[in-house]
Amino acid sequence: MLRRTDTPPTFDDRATLITFLDYVRATVHAKCEGLSDENARKAFLPGSPLMTVAGLVNHVRWVEYYWLRVMFQGGEDILPGTEEDPDREFRIALDVPLAELLDEYEEQCAEFRELVAGLDLDSRAALPISDGRHVALRWVLMHLVEEIARHNGHIDVLRELADGVTGA
Repeated sequence: MLRRTDTPPTFDDRATLITFLDYVRATVHAKCEGLSDENARKAFLPGSPLMTVAGLVNHVRWVEYYWLRVMFQGGEDILPGTEEDPDREFRIALDVPLAELLDEYEEQCAEFRELVAGLDLDSRAALPISDGRHVALRWVLMHLVEEIARHNGHIDVLRELADGVTGA
């Protein structure tokens, strides 16, 4: 796993976006450090029975896959969700050890880091978003920072409810 820092080596768009994306990715790992599988599978919020740490880790993995592999590259949509069960990635995560979910996420992040390294930030997505536009890679990366950071907040709350650990 990368050292967690939010300070880029330079302050150009690419370095800033990549640094923040790697920072929020590493924060997922940091917030899960030392958490038991049992607590990673617990849903502490009665109104959100799918909201577990394990489910969120799996969700951010598949969010990155969707935006980089499917939308940006036009690759095959193998996401676990179905029309009948659109939130399936949250459910199937409960059957996988947290360490395995984190390892799979980190392996995918390394793959996507390499993919993005060779692309211009103004490169356009292969598939259009709902309004018909083909977004730029810059937008995709910023969207991933936003999405993962938001879910880190959820993981933070669930972690405190699970075992009292705060911070990271």
